[in-house]
Amino acid sequence: MQSEGCEQCAKGGKLVLFVYGYCDQRDCFYCPLGENRKNVDQVYANERPVESDSDVLEEAERMDALGASVTGGEPQEAMGRTTRYLSLLKDEYGEDFHTHLYTGITGGRENMRRLSEAGLDEIRFHPPYEQWGDLHGTEWEEILYVAREEGLTPAFEIPGIRPEPEFLDFLDEGAADFCNINEFEMSHGNFRRMQEQGYELREGHMSAVEGVDAERSTREAILDEMGDHERVYFCTSVFKDAAQHRRRLKRMARTLRRPFDDITDDGTLLYGKTWAEPERFEELGVPEEFYTVKTDHVEVAWWLLEEMVDEGDLDEGEIVEQEPTYDGTVVERTPVV
Repeated sequence: MQSEGCEQCAKGGKLVLFVYGYCDQRDCFYCPLGENRKNVDQVYANERPVESDSDVLEEAERMDALGASVTGGEPQEAMGRTTRYLSLLKDEYGEDFHTHLYTGITGGRENMRRLSEAGLDEIRFHPPYEQWGDLHGTEWEEILYVAREEGLTPAFEIPGIRPEPEFLDFLDEGAADFCNINEFEMSHGNFRRMQEQGYELREGHMSAVEGVDAERSTREAILDEMGDHERVYFCTSVFKDAAQHRRRLKRMARTLRRPFDDITDDGTLLYGKTWAEPERFEELGVPEEFYTVKTDHVEVAWWLLEEMVDEGDLDEGEIVEQEPTYDGTVVERTPVV
């Protein structure tokens, strides 16, 4: 059984709150952050730049969020900001609004207490890669118990670089509740550094890594040695990129759609656009629920636009496919003549 945070994420129901782009762990060759997020002080709710608390709440409403994941950079290096946003979301949506946080540092008891009091439910630790296999007896073991004592659910979330049985030991000892392993990926932010370490893209994949072991892929090695544990979850790049993102878009689309908008399988909105005078629609007796008048154009059901152009009632138009995000990115325009 997955954690509540993972279940909500799989439904596309987690608001991604990027609170701080700086991080002291600067030598992680696999860090996926792009240049637009690394070492920046800007907060983002999903892809939306946050200038006020209302931006965060509006984005949560836009996607009908079930919970939030707090990420960075390093959220524990901006504790005032991190705890303020946690409290904001909990105060607005109640205790059932599940929150989890990703961190690459231990932080200590005071931070765990502050996070818990602000409303954090679950904390996912990512120990430095060079310490894997030698974490027992260190601050990384201690913080798991401290976090639980302060009311948090402690867990690991690590990149799938290689199998590491020590994480299974922590699960069996009851120190951590679960261990998420993210399929090792290349991104614009880490591509060059990953290649320098000998990694290449897996054939036929946009981001998944092949690995450096000629005998078997990194993914196969991890699944062979860790995949049978009931509290280890392997999150594939395909699932993250396709399923989670698409489901989040669909949640947004369902919230924002107008009566004449269609929602595609990709979670985008589909509608027609024409530059005909609004009076033309009144003349033709088009019901008001099938169109809306904008400043310099009319938006209409795409299928009705095709029908009207085909029958000569309108000269031209276009079918617009648009993301339901805050900036309304247009994916495609198809002329109708």
